[in-house]
Amino acid sequence: MKKYCLGIDIGGTSIKSGLFDRQGVLLEKWSIPTRIEENGKHIIGDIKDSTDRKLESLGLDPGQLSGAGVGVPGQVSRQGEVLFAENLGWYHVPLTEELTRQLGMPVRTENDANLAALGEMWKGSGSRCSNLLFVTLGTGIGCGIVADGRILTGAAGAAGEIGHIHIEDRMTEKCNCGKSGCLEQLASGTGLRRMGEWALASSNEPSLLREGEVSARTIFEAAAAGDSLAVRVAEQFGEYLGKALAICTCVLNPQAVLIGGGVSKAGEIVLDYIRKHYRKYAYPPCENTDFRLAALGGDAGIYGGARLMIEGGA
Repeated sequence: MKKYCLGIDIGGTSIKSGLFDRQGVLLEKWSIPTRIEENGKHIIGDIKDSTDRKLESLGLDPGQLSGAGVGVPGQVSRQGEVLFAENLGWYHVPLTEELTRQLGMPVRTENDANLAALGEMWKGSGSRCSNLLFVTLGTGIGCGIVADGRILTGAAGAAGEIGHIHIEDRMTEKCNCGKSGCLEQLASGTGLRRMGEWALASSNEPSLLREGEVSARTIFEAAAAGDSLAVRVAEQFGEYLGKALAICTCVLNPQAVLIGGGVSKAGEIVLDYIRKHYRKYAYPPCENTDFRLAALGGDAGIYGGARLMIEGGA
């Protein structure tokens, strides 16, 4: 009987699932809405129901599934307990135990950024790299770390939370973590928009950004067109992120830093600004660290989930 495995990526708005063969070929993928009401109490049951429906539609027996690797946007213990996932309303949820019981197969649970890093190393921009950082620039900033081919989680599952590196003393507004001056307050997609709005409010300078929505995309588009105000915002973004990543590479010495998330959709110009400022701060042996755009997009997490199970022998 041919065996398959599942990769599942639980997000704040949708839950993505993928069916993979043992060689890592994605055979089928699907998604369902994430029902976060009532502290996310429906999520586990919804995953069970959607998996059952998909297997039935494909004519597969549940016994053909050897396991599921699951990503969650939060802190996960080594035992697979979700310590907290604020976007889901989860605190101390024994996800691995519950999903194992409901799905009737082995389950491994990881932070979603870590799984995305594993997926990119396996089938994406990080192929042939056993040491890498995968940085997601979206509403916040996440980072998955792969060291010698393995996910690095840290003692409490908090390794890679680079969005909370303190980067700006002048910032007084509080971050979601309760501190202020965090990297993700300034260099995430939300942070870029914030910096763009500040720049517009503090100057009467003509700018393409005054003509419509201020977002990471429009900031980089305007910067590419030579808009001086947008260029200054993009330079400041590069300064913050370049400095933070110089700290990270000094500690971890990866072969590559992969940039994903919504901000990365602006393309190579994002890397240009990061590289420029990174090299000012990088430890000399790390100056030539390769910066790349991630390749798998929203599928990185499900690939990582499948990889987690396959490498574990499931």
